[in-house]
Amino acid sequence: MIDVQVREQHELHRRKLVRGQRGRRDARHDHHGAAQIRVGENESVPEADQDRRVTDPDDAQCRARVVPRQAADRGLLAGARARSEQAGEQSGVQELAHTCQLAAEITGAHHVHVLRLLASLACLWLAACFGRSSPKGEFRLDRAAIAPQDFDNALFQTVGVQLRPGNQVEVVNNGRVFDVAIEEIARARSSIHVVSFIWSEGKVSSRIVTALAGRTRDGVPCRVIVDALGSPNFANVQKQLEGIGCATHRFRPIPGQDDAAREHRKMFILDGRVGITGGFGIDDKWDGDGRTDQPPQWRDSNLLVRGPAVLEMQQAFAESWEEATRTLLPRDTFPASEDAGRSLAAFVSSSENSVATRSDRLTQLLIGAARKRLWISNAYFVPSVPILDLLMRKAREGVDVRVLAAGERTDTKAYLPQQRARMDQLVGAGVKAYEYGPTMMHSKFMVVDERITAVGSTNLDALSLNKLNEGTVVVVDENLAQREAAVFLEDVGLSKEVWSSKARVTTR
Repeated sequence: MIDVQVREQHELHRRKLVRGQRGRRDARHDHHGAAQIRVGENESVPEADQDRRVTDPDDAQCRARVVPRQAADRGLLAGARARSEQAGEQSGVQELAHTCQLAAEITGAHHVHVLRLLASLACLWLAACFGRSSPKGEFRLDRAAIAPQDFDNALFQTVGVQLRPGNQVEVVNNGRVFDVAIEEIARARSSIHVVSFIWSEGKVSSRIVTALAGRTRDGVPCRVIVDALGSPNFANVQKQLEGIGCATHRFRPIPGQDDAAREHRKMFILDGRVGITGGFGIDDKWDGDGRTDQPPQWRDSNLLVRGPAVLEMQQAFAESWEEATRTLLPRDTFPASEDAGRSLAAFVSSSENSVATRSDRLTQLLIGAARKRLWISNAYFVPSVPILDLLMRKAREGVDVRVLAAGERTDTKAYLPQQRARMDQLVGAGVKAYEYGPTMMHSKFMVVDERITAVGSTNLDALSLNKLNEGTVVVVDENLAQREAAVFLEDVGLSKEVWSSKARVTTR
């Protein structure tokens, strides 16, 4: 009986989406040159299997001023005028199918949860697609290349965060992140803070809970925030955490709150002095070397940071904690900064913004700063038109631009046509593009020239750049840039190059 109800609910939403999309398409013809945003298959892909994308085409790209669409964009973000009714109907059906897939997979196919989440996400999709009569313009950072000596000033003016000296930064990729986190938890004396989009039961979770229990027994306060959409089956782990004395809260339970603006940051913060962040989730699929798909061992990039830059990580946690609990962290969770190394570093947090998020601003700033080299590794590579234009401009200026994204073993195959269409444009402008081969590649990092590295949780898609709570560590350090460049080349050696005019993937 429930299966019948689910199918009927799907069909009802499909019809509403198709009707609504027709009306939306017709209405958009009357907006006198305003930027048009294609909200179909090329801009929004639902999030499924926990870390897949949640659709949000309404704020598909950050917009600070209106930028007219041109036919030269090859239809990637063309105006609604260019779309046929048949394509519109097909797009609506695909979007609903993705939403239903998310509802089923993310909840483990429990029917009650499916219906609850489906209703929430369908409302989100309808509001996102048809809720605003006039799209805004796009944020574009129109600036010549930034001189290396001016990067710190540009960073502060663009995202309001200053590079701080005195940091020690270490690469802790793939499953090593959990070994390091457990070691640092064991050293914690005054506070342990954890925030994660995904926290699933398994061996990794058990190891983390055991490590936390060892410190809470000695009276160290432990606070945990886990995203409600990313971790819908968190109840058992939550009981375990609360049982050992960790104050644990689900961020923005659904439905009822902004379902697309999720807590996507991933952080361990110990004593306000040590921070671990990157793309990892607390799940067994992150526990490996990122080289095999049997069983899945996702490839991901993370950093361990000691020093003053951890202050911004702690502040980002405090914001989410205050929202989730309506309480402030104790004053002593923000200790005086102490130098721990020689790297300049900053943690840039980002959250939803109706004009331009820090994630969007930072991404464009990093690209704009490149003079010689710009190597990007990003799992969900579906960048906005301004970012795409900026990448092509850099390549035409002679910058060595390379992009590595997830390949055939991605957890979201619906992204591949969109990703490859953008890569095709980039390759035509002189960019080298690759898709990772061995397993799911979940990294989000950049290497800019010889000194700048950025590692965090931000995907190059509309959701991360507009809606999600994200975090990125920016480091100015030649040794770290050299290390991450070597990691990038190692990954490329396991990848396939995208080179044909139709973005077919062929073995290198």
